[in-house]
Amino acid sequence: MADAARRTPHRLIRNLKFRGTKEIGMLTNTKIRAVVIQCALLALVAAVIVLLVATTTGNLRARGMPIGFDFLSTSSKLVISESLLRYDSSQSYYWAILVGIVNTLFISLLVILFSTILGLVVGLARLSSNPLVAATSKVWVEIARNFPPLVLLIFLYSLWWKVLPVAGEALSLPMGSFLSMRGLNMPSATLEFNTAGVTLMVIAAIVFAARLLGWLTAGPLRLTLLLGGMLFMFGLWIAQIHFTLERPTLTGSNFEGGLELTPELTTILLGLTIYTTGFVAEIIRGGVLSVNRGQWEAGHSLGLSRARILQLIVVPQTLRVIVPPLNSQYINVVKNSTLAIAVGYPDFLAIMNTTISKSSHAIEGVFIILVVYLMINLSLSTLANWFNRRIAIVEN
Repeated sequence: MADAARRTPHRLIRNLKFRGTKEIGMLTNTKIRAVVIQCALLALVAAVIVLLVATTTGNLRARGMPIGFDFLSTSSKLVISESLLRYDSSQSYYWAILVGIVNTLFISLLVILFSTILGLVVGLARLSSNPLVAATSKVWVEIARNFPPLVLLIFLYSLWWKVLPVAGEALSLPMGSFLSMRGLNMPSATLEFNTAGVTLMVIAAIVFAARLLGWLTAGPLRLTLLLGGMLFMFGLWIAQIHFTLERPTLTGSNFEGGLELTPELTTILLGLTIYTTGFVAEIIRGGVLSVNRGQWEAGHSLGLSRARILQLIVVPQTLRVIVPPLNSQYINVVKNSTLAIAVGYPDFLAIMNTTISKSSHAIEGVFIILVVYLMINLSLSTLANWFNRRIAIVEN
């Protein structure tokens, strides 16, 4: 009993030392410490945001300034010179903002499309063995990359009014288009169709694609394709698609009919396309040069032409290199579209500036601007990342 009594304090001391060492080890553990620090930082950031919101709200209420997004449902009384959606000044701020978003997306998508096509041509032309073609492409790239886009837009817009003739003496372009001080007039296409028939055609196309890509495996292949083809033909029969082409005609001092692109829209489209093409061309040129020279020699040894080597060997390998930087350029296109305000094109930012000045909702307006541009750019980034994963080399 005496020996047991003497050993008991020693056991208690050893147990306390073990527990203390275990607790100290938990505090010194790298993962636990990192989680604790991150939670503390998040709590600090959240507290700062809550403090800023509460202080701002209190100051605005003390000054009698309106707070909230209720103004979006009121009549805007904004004048928007051009829009893809139907709009009049009696409609709400919400619809006016939506018109601005559609205008920005329209400009951005067109610039991305045209600059990608031209960038491919200019980038490959810089690699040409013809010194004149290579030098001309280099001049384009160097001017575009070293010229501020805002200065380029202002220069093109001022040049538009000084160089181009009046509508009665408009320059005749191919495919029945005309260019004058009033803008670019070109033929417009009109499609008339039955919605139900087109819906059936879209469903049939989705079935075809899903079956060919392996997403749809139910049923025999021939039977699936046969039923899909019958559904497509039935949809085509009841769709009653009518296609009409309307050409612009000069009536008096202006053009009637067709599609008219205003000087503001044409300037922002042309200026941003020229500017972005220079960067896209360099990205594509760098991607082509990243392919080993032995790949070209292997293609030549197989008897392939230069065009077929590019199509079958070089381009698939180049895509893995150029997609990430192209994604950055496409995001820059959306951000550079805000320069449209310099030439008077009613993009999203221009409409939001007018909305803020008329409604006195500056904080809400800035918040809407940040959220919209963030969502557009995140969508572009997600799409580019998905495509990059699709073309990536999968290693087993």
